[in-house]
Amino acid sequence: MLDRESVKACIRMAFADGEYPGDWRLRCSEEGDEPYLLEQQFKGKTDWQSLDPKFLDEAPGGLASALDFFSDEAFRFYLPAYLLADIDGRLERANPVFHLCLGLDDASQNVRIDPRRERTWFEHARHKFAMFSREQAKAIVAYLRYKCESTDLLESDIKSIEQALCRYWLERAGESSASDCNRADG
Repeated sequence: MLDRESVKACIRMAFADGEYPGDWRLRCSEEGDEPYLLEQQFKGKTDWQSLDPKFLDEAPGGLASALDFFSDEAFRFYLPAYLLADIDGRLERANPVFHLCLGLDDASQNVRIDPRRERTWFEHARHKFAMFSREQAKAIVAYLRYKCESTDLLESDIKSIEQALCRYWLERAGESSASDCNRADG
């Protein structure tokens, strides 16, 4: 079983030199009010380590949808704060596991993001996660494995994590584990 503090240390180390994306590059969408609310609430928040888990769990504006609307750069910058808050059991609504598995599991891999666009969730995920370094990917793998081992997840959530690990995260982290992948495919 993975040690909670070791996983947290791995995350802190891997993301320690993360660069704030800039106030102008916080949101990924111009559709609706949520992206603009996110931009207002995260503007100037240049230290992810100082963010309160309650703020993260509610942002923006009590909608708990920040992870949906961050630009790729902002997602990468703020993700470690979400991972640490989740490991500490301080998130009730925000769900980093969902966002790290979306597009990489059977349920979403071939689904189009929008019927008017050709891009699938799998293509979106590969593009979004391509900017993570190998060390950051290793920290994400440790987090996902920790979640599988130490929390009461639904069987479908565990399967989703295993599929995401096999389809993307293990390779991205420079790891290979046939036993993980055989279980995910079974």
